[in-house]
Amino acid sequence: MDSTTYTLPATPKQIAYARSLALRNQTLLPWEVQQDRRSLSVWIEAQAKLKPVSDMDRLPTSKQVAFAEKLARIKQRAVPEECFRDKGLMSKWIDGNK
Repeated sequence: MDSTTYTLPATPKQIAYARSLALRNQTLLPWEVQQDRRSLSVWIEAQAKLKPVSDMDRLPTSKQVAFAEKLARIKQRAVPEECFRDKGLMSKWIDGNK
């Protein structure tokens, strides 16, 4: 008997579902994973368990906003508008203005 292992290609439904998960989780779907049905299945299982990234997750917390506004009053300057739309930018602004 031949001990050669064969890999089955991923199905179109698998690839479509994997792409939707990649969009939902804002992650990349590796090309090499798409080439094998089993690899793609493992990737799908891992991605399906993740909590979806929402726009609310990117917004600064109310504590960040309050602290930034307090710093802005003390330093007599305004908090840039883009900081109110991105938690990372707000954090950098706070660190730079302590």
